[in-house]
Amino acid sequence: MSSIAERAAEAQSAGAPKRLIVLFTHYGCLTNRWFPKKSHGELTAADYEATTLKHLAPYAKKLLMPRGIRAMNEWSFGRTHGQNNDPHGQVMGSYFTCYPVTPESDKFNAKSTGRSLDHIAAEQVNPNGAAPLVMQIGGVRQDSFSNFSYDQPKQIFPGIGSPTTIYNNLTGLFGQGSTMSPDTYKVVRGKSVIDVVREDIETLERVNMSQADKQRLSDWKDLLHQTTNTVRAQCSAAQAEALGLTAQSVQAASQGGGLGTDLSKCTNVMMDLAVLSAICDQNRVIFMKFPGTVTFKWDGINHSKDSHGISHRIGNANMGGDCLPGVIEMIQEIDDWYAKKFAYLVGRLDSIDEGDGKLLDNTATVWFQEDSDGNSHNLNNLPILQAGSCGGYFKVGQAVNVEGGKADLAVGNSEGACGPGQTTLDFAAIDGTGTPPDVATQPINKYFCNLLNAIGVKAGADGFPAIGGTQEVTHFGKHDDTKLFVSETNPVSIKDPGEFKTLRANG
Repeated sequence: MSSIAERAAEAQSAGAPKRLIVLFTHYGCLTNRWFPKKSHGELTAADYEATTLKHLAPYAKKLLMPRGIRAMNEWSFGRTHGQNNDPHGQVMGSYFTCYPVTPESDKFNAKSTGRSLDHIAAEQVNPNGAAPLVMQIGGVRQDSFSNFSYDQPKQIFPGIGSPTTIYNNLTGLFGQGSTMSPDTYKVVRGKSVIDVVREDIETLERVNMSQADKQRLSDWKDLLHQTTNTVRAQCSAAQAEALGLTAQSVQAASQGGGLGTDLSKCTNVMMDLAVLSAICDQNRVIFMKFPGTVTFKWDGINHSKDSHGISHRIGNANMGGDCLPGVIEMIQEIDDWYAKKFAYLVGRLDSIDEGDGKLLDNTATVWFQEDSDGNSHNLNNLPILQAGSCGGYFKVGQAVNVEGGKADLAVGNSEGACGPGQTTLDFAAIDGTGTPPDVATQPINKYFCNLLNAIGVKAGADGFPAIGGTQEVTHFGKHDDTKLFVSETNPVSIKDPGEFKTLRANG
């Protein structure tokens, strides 16, 4: 009985677990086609249907579009908004850490000096503090240009690129070839812990004990009720098969790899594995990313240049030169394909019953993009789309301009580079495309605080996430001002602590 107090301190709140599921894509988008015209207020299916996000229109009531956010450590002409390492490497290293990269003198090996959001979240909310599930769709890339996950400063966490590996880790949860105990199996199949130990409880209740011990036993029963009311019956081979996940389908999706991978063969399977991981509560922090520098030759797309070169408008990684004919429509095809895949993920999550709603309702499922416009590499006016309220924490069915104004934000000038009638992209004009640098500049750190608080991460007295903390998270990263990243020696400075209260359902 003396252990009851300790167990109570570690108990999860009643109800389904809250989860963070992230999808990440490289090189931004055509922002003027991606964003709905309205940047604050209700967004209906019709608002989405007029944009690249038309595939998400059926889920309009469950979507949240945070507007006005800037990511950290932007490469810029004249070194005014971040380090002078590389337009992609420094952004990837800083994206989910909000720390500078080092050494700045080595663009190919510079790594973040801080830990990333996925690990900071997982160590508090995952069962036993397990590492996040980081899924590299199309195979693992080891370089700093392709990775955003850091379990320790300067230490890339590459994650998993093989669907087979993820599938094999999951099948043990529903009894295929596992050696789990009968009681554990009962719990996995949906029985509550209190059902499993009912006979033991009834035996204890017949023992002659003090009133204090009787109260402790009653408290223990209450604790079991509070911590085990999430149904797990769907964590089964039958559910896996309902998602199309069999040993054969997973093996087929695991073939190949590398830059020439046909992403159409593995993406849906990887997303279904993410959904099954959530159903089985194997992981509450799931980050998926698409590779950079791929050549789209599937699902009716047949590009001759890779996605990086297309984002630069000229077919290669240089800045400025002859426009690639038809490049704007090539970018649109890529944007459209990614939107379809995010819609697939959202639809899968919304098809699974959980508690009084759907699996989607208990998550914050977020599509993040590396840049806003892939030509200017700007990080302000970042395209972000969230699905799910995370158990009622977030507003849904609307866009929220976190800069505070209700006037519509600019949607950017992505077609100002190699748009209609243009044959040459002047190097000097690159920085003028995208979105002006003084528009939509609220720090992404604050949104990360929202996400951490929504899934139950706690902070120490200083507001930074900390194991054993008791406060809401108000601080994340090293800096929330991209201009401070110009020197990695600048001291820690969070100028605007707290989350975006306007994103909360009660905000």
